[in-house]
Parts: sequence; structure tokens; C-alpha cells
Amino acid sequence: MRQITNHILMIRPAHFGYNEETAQNNAFQTKTEAIDFSKLEATARQEFDQMVDLLQSKGINVIVIEDTDQPVKPDAVFPNNWISFHENGSIITYPMYAKNRRIERREDIIEKVGQHFNIKNRYSFEFYEDEDLFLEGTGSMILDRPNKIVYACLSPRTDATLIDKFNVLMGYRSCIFRSVDRSGKDIYHTNVMMALGEDFVVICMESIPDEDSRKELRSLFENTGKQIIEINYAQMEAFAGNMLEVLGSNDKRYLVMSRTAYDSLTNEQIQTLSALTNILAVPIPNIEKHGGGSVRCMMAEIFLPEK
Repeated sequence: MRQITNHILMIRPAHFGYNEETAQNNAFQTKTEAIDFSKLEATARQEFDQMVDLLQSKGINVIVIEDTDQPVKPDAVFPNNWISFHENGSIITYPMYAKNRRIERREDIIEKVGQHFNIKNRYSFEFYEDEDLFLEGTGSMILDRPNKIVYACLSPRTDATLIDKFNVLMGYRSCIFRSVDRSGKDIYHTNVMMALGEDFVVICMESIPDEDSRKELRSLFENTGKQIIEINYAQMEAFAGNMLEVLGSNDKRYLVMSRTAYDSLTNEQIQTLSALTNILAVPIPNIEKHGGGSVRCMMAEIFLPEK
């Protein structure tokens, strides 16, 4: 079992924009006065298309699905929060914090994926929304797939009880901790402060206030053969924690990050990462600024068995 895959699902946005509901606990979003929404939508699609072209040029299999025009879904470009695909043939859909994001879950997307991959089990966690319990997919959970470990920082969008249910269902164990921003507010998603590759981890350790949690994480990373690349608050705020390693043609590994994230890294960090994998920097400044998520959030990995 590998940590990374060649198959990625991405949703081309129809009405990308600033989401007031998610901004309640996403400090990475920026609201600009007098936004030209039609221009922003067009710019987001252009950034999306350029990213897809770059990924495909490296032999990464990107399944692109168009967002539907109605209902309007400002965050449809971030599908990894509502669905995950697993090597045992399982699909899991998740409960979402923002009510206007719940409409992103689409059966036709699952059906299209099923045209190319074998789906054996379908699990739905979304009924927990009725209990105000949330777990937003691989935004909430960083999965070490070969070692069956869930890494997760708790927040209003990431509930420990639901992680336990995921563990029982999928045979994982978890390392749960607290991660906060400069003002002490919970980091909304684990995947903005941490990214896990095949043999490395990029993580903002200074965002974890509890020393025991930091020790536990370091121990787990050491025991599972992950080299630690630490980033600071400024780099995390530039989305340097929101990276994803994927497979290109000829089994070549690529670490996808935004240009903003790349520009925040030191020469030493770039050299360390470049010795382990191949960096692929993608410019998506408008999606990052207004959506509060970066390239990792835009990619839902598919580990399902191919037909």
C-alpha cells in the first residue's frame, strides 16, 4: 500500500467566491471589499485549468468534473472535505460544518468515479450533521495509509468521536492534538498545518501548544520513517502546510504546492524537499485568498482499485 496515488478528482468551479459561512472559523479567508464576483469566478476557473494542465503534463491522472450551475456552491473547488476514496474499495462521505457546503455532495460524481474504479463499500457519515458533529474528510484527517494512522487537530469541523468511528470502520488508530493560530484560535483543518508524503512530513510544530503532543508526533514520525520539515507560522499562513504528494508518469513523485507556499520556503527547506521528491508549484492566488484553502484542498485522491 502506498501513501500516494496517480489518480486525482478535481471539481471545476462554476461560482467560486468568498463563503461567509465558512469564514466563521476559517482565518485563512480574506474578504475584499467591492469584489467583482463574475471576474473572480472567471479567474478561479483560469487558475483551476492551469493547475489541471500542469498536473496532467506530469502524467498525473486528473478526473475533472464540472460544478453544476445551480445551486450555487462557492467552495465546490475543494472536494476533499466531503469525500474520500480508499484502497479497499470504500467510499466515505462526510458531515460538513457549513450548511451551504453540504450541497457539494453529489451522487453523480460518485457514479462517474465508479465508471473507472471498483466501489465495494459506501459509507455515509453525513447524518451526524443532525447532531452538530462534523468531520471534513481529508481536510480534517491526514491519513498515513500504509501505517493506518489518522493525524488530526481538533476544531469545530473535526470531532474526536467521529474520528473514532472512522478508525473502527477502516482499521486505523489516531493521533489527535490541538493546533492554534497566532491568536490562539483552533486551526480549522489539519491539512493547512501538516502535509504527509511517502517519507517526509511538513508540519507547523509551533502551532501545537502542548509539549506532550509534539513529543508524540515526533515519535510517530520517527517510527514510521518520516523526515520532519518544520514550517513556522508565517509559512503556514502562506499555505506551506497545504501540500500533497502525488504520482506522475513512470512512478515519479511530485509534491504539489502553491506558488505562494513555495515562495515562503527557505532555500534549505526547498533543498531538503527536492532531495526527497519533485516540487510542483502552482499559482492559485485568488482561490487561496478568497477560499481560504490551497492546492491540497482542491485534490481528492482516489485509491480505489481500477477497473
